[in-house]
Amino acid sequence: MKRGLLVLLCVCAVVASGYAQKGKKKGAGENAAGEYLDRSFGVYDRLQKQIWSTPELGFLEVKSSGFLQEHLRESGFTVEAGLAGMPTAFTATYGAGSPVIGILAEFDALPGLSQDTVPYQKAVTEGGNGHACGHNVFGTGSVAGAVAIRQWLEASGHAGTIKVFGTPAEEGGGGKVYMVREGLFAGVDVVLDWHPATGNGVSVGSGTAVQMIDYTFRGVAAHAAGSPDKGRSALDGVEAFNYMVNLLREHVPISSRIHYVITNGGEAPNVVPDYAKVSYYIRSPKREVLSDLVDWVGQAAEGAARGTRTSVSSEVIAGFYEKLHNKKLAETVQRQLEIVGGVRYDERERAFAEAIVKGLNNDLSTLKDVETVQPLADERPSTGGGSSDVGDVSWNVPTVSFGTAVFVPGSAGHSWQNAAAGGSTIGTKGLMNAARVFALTAIELYTNPKIVSEAKAEFEERRGKNFKYVPLLGDREPALDYRVKLY
Repeated sequence: MKRGLLVLLCVCAVVASGYAQKGKKKGAGENAAGEYLDRSFGVYDRLQKQIWSTPELGFLEVKSSGFLQEHLRESGFTVEAGLAGMPTAFTATYGAGSPVIGILAEFDALPGLSQDTVPYQKAVTEGGNGHACGHNVFGTGSVAGAVAIRQWLEASGHAGTIKVFGTPAEEGGGGKVYMVREGLFAGVDVVLDWHPATGNGVSVGSGTAVQMIDYTFRGVAAHAAGSPDKGRSALDGVEAFNYMVNLLREHVPISSRIHYVITNGGEAPNVVPDYAKVSYYIRSPKREVLSDLVDWVGQAAEGAARGTRTSVSSEVIAGFYEKLHNKKLAETVQRQLEIVGGVRYDERERAFAEAIVKGLNNDLSTLKDVETVQPLADERPSTGGGSSDVGDVSWNVPTVSFGTAVFVPGSAGHSWQNAAAGGSTIGTKGLMNAARVFALTAIELYTNPKIVSEAKAEFEERRGKNFKYVPLLGDREPALDYRVKLY
């Protein structure tokens, strides 16, 4: 019995010694970040639901941005707002010295996707805005992670700076692009990014580069029955343009995407419209291909105008680069994701998730995806899909993106199911996991500067010696009213 006790004590001493060595490596106060998050679930549950309950569109996120700024100020950060010509853009900084780690935070909602936190479709406000992309938890998770890192920096006395970038209007407005163009990311060594997802893993896809362009046709108004020969229909110009673009789809690379909505087609059928507008998103995995597609679509617009004897003008609303992958940072975040693990539903959350899965006619076995972490996959060239203004950041600073399970598996992007889950405690659990990944990653970067230097070397090699950043939105000012115009 005594011998067994002695062995047990020896084993415990060895284990304790191992933890002490691990703690020593990261510096004093290594648990400060985790302990802070352990006791702060309620804080960030309230904050994310506050933003969820006040869904604001791009560049109009006055309250949402303000909630995050206020919490960061109260947490000891120095906040600068109204940056790069955008009233809702901000940075929040804590610490001193290198490395400087940036964390991206988004907070804009989507139009027409209002949804209550129930597992069936029910708008809070019919036709209203909703957080169907989860930016309510996105911004909150980023801020929670930054504040946790601040706790560690203070407790450990370690050198280093943490900087939150509050970036407006990701959903089409491209706030990050203006912040990059303004030089706000200068001096940042590494950028950490995340996004709400249906599972847990590091992002390895490049996405697509995009240009968002409004085409405005102008004609001559006339009575559509009494004197149609006197009129020249701007709507005819738009429809002829769209028809030509739909014909050229057969001849574009399969990974490219072109989509549009007519945002103004006239006011009354008995008046020949003298004004009409169509809004286009043109995407491709490579900027060079995108440039050619934009030229081709522009030629179709000119042809449609000539054929209908109208005139056309175009306005670039926004443009994003594709993402530049960084393997070293991806490997670093993967290690932290595996430490944090997946999301665990309680009984109430499980019932909610099962109802959504059944409503989608999917198998309940898909719910296991929220509890596991996906293995780190090889870098995946894009075959189409969405775009993000994170792309521009990634070509200017070494950047890594990851996701945690905020949404129910099987849910589509920009869906009512996402808005429902993201505004519940399921969303809060996902954002708290993201905050833990941010904290663990930052601690490793602060205590192992070799990772930062290797990530920078990879970054420089991948983008090439002759790279010069030229924003795809040109020198235009932020389109602060783009959501007002369209919706």
